[in-house]
Order: sequence, then C-alpha cells, then structure tokens
Amino acid sequence: MAIEFADSPGPSLGVEWEFALVDKRSRDLVNAARDLLERFTEVHGHEPRLHRELLRNTIELTTGICRNTDEALGELTEMIAKVRPVADELGVDLYCAGTHPFADWSGQQLTAGHRYEELIARTQWWGRQMLIWGVHVHVGVRREHVVPIVSALMKWYPHLLALSASSPIWSGTDTGYASNRALMFQQLPTAGLPFQFETWAEFEHYAQDLLTTGVIDQIDEIRWDVRPAPRTGTVEVRICDGVSTVEEMRALVALTHCLVVHLVDRLEAGETLPTLPPWHVQENKWRAARYGLDAWIILDAESNERLLLEDLEDLLDDLLPVARRLDCVEDLALVRTIPKRGASYQRQRRVAERTYGDFTAVVDAVVRELAVEDVGDAG
Repeated sequence: MAIEFADSPGPSLGVEWEFALVDKRSRDLVNAARDLLERFTEVHGHEPRLHRELLRNTIELTTGICRNTDEALGELTEMIAKVRPVADELGVDLYCAGTHPFADWSGQQLTAGHRYEELIARTQWWGRQMLIWGVHVHVGVRREHVVPIVSALMKWYPHLLALSASSPIWSGTDTGYASNRALMFQQLPTAGLPFQFETWAEFEHYAQDLLTTGVIDQIDEIRWDVRPAPRTGTVEVRICDGVSTVEEMRALVALTHCLVVHLVDRLEAGETLPTLPPWHVQENKWRAARYGLDAWIILDAESNERLLLEDLEDLLDDLLPVARRLDCVEDLALVRTIPKRGASYQRQRRVAERTYGDFTAVVDAVVRELAVEDVGDAG
C-alpha cells in the first residue's frame, strides 16, 4: 500500500491546542462545545481553525501553516481573544491541563459523528475515560526524513513530557504522577509509543495491516505520541500534556520546532540519527510521567543515566543555532523558566496543598493562568 506524503518545502510549523470548557461557578466540565461553535459562527462566521473534538466538553484551536513560533502563537492568541467572549456568554471558561482534577467521566457527552461513535463502541470503558487534553505540534519535513525522525525523537520524549506535565490529579485523587494523561492515552488501540521502523515502506506495510484487519479505517487513526502525518507532510509531535499559559506554549512549540529541524539538519549532513532501544524509550516515558522534572533518564543503549534537567541544558545549547535560524531564540530561552517557576503539575499541587485539597481552586488557578497571560500579551 502506497501512502502519499505531502512533502513540505521547508520546516513549516502548525500547532493544535485543546481546551476544555468549565463552568464559571462550579468549575466542573460543561458539554457546551456545540453551543459555543454555533454562537461563534453567528458572531464571526465559519472559522476553519476552530474544531470540535471527541467529547462535547472540548474545543480545539489550530493554526495555519506558520514559519515560526511567534507566528503560530500570534494566530492562537488571536483565536483565544475571539473565543473567550463567546465562552463568557455561555458561562464557561477555557481550561487547559492534561486532565481535570474532579470531573466525572460518566457525565460527559459524545460529539455526534460516525467516527467518534465507532471509537467509543470499540474502546468502551477506556474510550469513555479519555478526559484528557494535549498540544500537538506539526513540523514540515520531506518523506525520506519522517521515519528516522520519529524514531530519533524518542530520545527526547521525556524532556517534552516532563516540561509540559499537567495532569497529576484524576477523579479527585492525586495520582502521584506528573502526567497521568500520558499513561491513560496509551490504553487506546494504536496509541502510545511509535514502532521504530527503518523505512517508509515498513510504515506503509504496518498501516496496510491495520486497515486490512479493521483496526483502523483511515491513517490518522494511528494515534502514536509521535507520528507521520501524510496529509499535511509533517511529523506530528503529540507528547505534551495540555498547556495553560501562552509563555509555556511558546517555549514548548519552539523546543519542538527546533528539535525536529535540528534532526533534519543532521540527516542532510549525512549523519545517522541516534535512537534508543524500545525498552529504554518505554522506561523513560514512564519515568517522566511519574517524576516529571525530577526524573533520571536513560541516555543510550549502554544504559547511562542522567538527571533530565541537566540533559535539558545541553539540549538547549545544541539547539541555539537552529533557534537563530528559525527566529525563536527568545522563545526557546523560555524553556528554562518552566523549572524555575515550576511545571504545571507542581503548581497544581501547590494550590491543592495551600487550599487543603480544594480542587475547584486548582481549576481556578489553571484558568487564571491563561487569562493573566492573555492580558499581558494584549498590552
């Protein structure tokens, strides 16, 4: 089976940012996405960058094809500024973290549509449990680069997950994990870590097997944490938990963009990209999900280990020349502010501790982070 791949002429960038809708008073999830989309269309007309998702408590904001982080975040913040007044009319706020701390999955309504209904019919309890939100970053590449880049990115999987981890609390309980979302999502068929294929033909064969056996109906139902996106001609990085601040979005988008372009540069220089054995990749994912920024990660096939934050410093230094080329030096530098401020999972726990376990206060804090940053951007 041949899979057409829309080769990108340069390192283009696209971002998808998922938001939950929460009630302004109770802070619980609200199944208001359809009403919001209808009202938005009445006010602004049809907007192709505003999407529905699996559940009716969620909307997704997307960019067009961008050149760099500043352009992508400009589009996203413009969209937020348009969506927020509509949400206000409906009595809801935009909330973005990997999970909601106390919502009941059984009260969430499914978005109408054959594709979503088929997913829930197949996955049942695990599919209904997917009260999770994330950020997806697309970087344009040529087809011959896709497979080696997907495999090589596994080496830096824990860095992206730990920096974005924002899902420590689930169903009223602190899970002990920095990212509960990462481990929940992998329960779905075809989700989780990608297979490390050697060639594009191997990926095509894999996809054909899934189609033949009825595991998927179309290619984008392969839901790996990092995957080829043939229609857009990109590598799609889906590692990050939901992100609640514009500043952190800038940091993570710039880091992802620079990392993929850095790997392209190495391929074009004739290098073979570094990879980790799958068992080390799996362990690093678990360590980052469990310990977040405090994780010790496995660096290579010889099982050498290092503190994630120390390895991150070297990575940022290595990516600086690429950041200059992509005009995102200041955005990439924002990565260092995340450990200083505390990642979202750490901030949420601090709020819960300060309020003696008041999880509505946690939702308040997450909502307020976006609002505060928006005001600053507008000024």
